[in-house]
Amino acid sequence: VHYPGLASHPGHATMAAQLGRPAWEAAGEAITPNGFGGMLSFQPAGGRDAAVRVAANLKLFRRATSLGGTESLVEHRRSIEPDDSTTPHDLLRVSVGLEGVGDLLQDLDQALTK
Repeated sequence: VHYPGLASHPGHATMAAQLGRPAWEAAGEAITPNGFGGMLSFQPAGGRDAAVRVAANLKLFRRATSLGGTESLVEHRRSIEPDDSTTPHDLLRVSVGLEGVGDLLQDLDQALTK
């Protein structure tokens, strides 16, 4: 999983410093528990074919190339890039929307285990 909200992410300290204390947090209206947002990427085991299969098996996440909005999205980034791209063949990019967290986790779980 590639997500700057994780302390193990190489850009975590930089992102945390850049965020400072967001205005919404000061007002008591945290959008996410840590303020890092709902964009992440991950590489499922099994390479390109597994990544494409996971994306195809998701039911709640819409397949789209976008930074997102209110709906959760998933994208197999490498499918739309040129042959000389350095994006990993197995990378899935996710934008989390407003659906229930439990529903999204259940959807990811079923897609990863098919």
